Amino acid sequence: MRSIWNGAISFGLVSIPVKLVNATENHSVSFRQIHLTDGGRVRYRKVCELDGEEVPAAEIGKAYEDADGAMIPITDEDLGSLPLPTAKTIEIVAFVPADSIDPLQMDAAYYLSANGVPAAKPYTLLREALKRSRKVAVAKYALRGRERLGMLRVVDDVIAMHGLLWPDEIRAPEGVAPDAGVKVRDAELDLADALMATLGEVDMDALRDEYREAVEELVAAKISGEVPRRAEPEDSGAKVLDLVAALESSVRAAKEARAGGARGEGDGEDAPVAKVTSMADHKGGRSGSSASGAKKSTAGPGRTAAKKSAASKSTAKKSAAKKTTAKKSAAKKTTAKKRSGTKSTPRKRTSA
Repeated sequence: MRSIWNGAISFGLVSIPVKLVNATENHSVSFRQIHLTDGGRVRYRKVCELDGEEVPAAEIGKAYEDADGAMIPITDEDLGSLPLPTAKTIEIVAFVPADSIDPLQMDAAYYLSANGVPAAKPYTLLREALKRSRKVAVAKYALRGRERLGMLRVVDDVIAMHGLLWPDEIRAPEGVAPDAGVKVRDAELDLADALMATLGEVDMDALRDEYREAVEELVAAKISGEVPRRAEPEDSGAKVLDLVAALESSVRAAKEARAGGARGEGDGEDAPVAKVTSMADHKGGRSGSSASGAKKSTAGPGRTAAKKSAASKSTAKKSAAKKTTAKKSAAKKTTAKKRSGTKSTPRKRTSA
């Protein structure tokens, strides 16, 4: 990696020669400005206000604009000769716990590499001291024409430095918070805690910039002459949400997502939930009526079929009962006849 600054870390009387390299890179898709009528590239040119001529980079310098509009030239030599100990030095001023640094102050991130073999030993000493103390170093340094604050910490086996904004550069959040009259119930907090626990942790390496991927697909489609894939329009109207219902649905959806999406496939109990969720995604003001209609249409045929089945079973039972009763009646008549015949025969024999 190419260094953007060479200097030294001042650690008391110990000086550690280091190189400063960028720890981050920008992967966003960049665009150019064009003239819509002919597609020509639009460029910005640096022109002198006095003679109207374009000025090359070699002839451009710096100046401070006074209150009356006068330009006071400032050269790199002027800035380099300022009596600042941080002009070429990262001066450590304190060691503090990491949680004492407000994340709002975080700015650009850099890696500090040892510059040369003699710097390896003091560099390693500072790195191990930071590890053992579990603290971070607060430092001052100068970069790109201004003095800055920095925070040094250990990342793997490297000392990293985060640029920090000065405390007076952090704006107070006045008028940003909602009105104090809003109250949150314990039940809502319990559901929020349940949702947080269900979502759990995330593998940061698995997160993707889906917008950048979509832009790249769009560009590739236009290059190949294909029709770009369009997103479906979303309903931009404001929706009044039941906070408790939304939290409960979120917890349920998070549990299903963590289960690997296996639910809803062949599980009859989860099917109605999936249908209601999908109906709620319909656009416009028809979501409530559509969901209601879905419930009615789903429940109606089922109940009708159940009633028909029950009626048929009842009829079959009644028919079977009638047949059984008829059989019993016939059997009784037959028995009665037999008994009647048996009793009459002896009488005839007696009379004879």
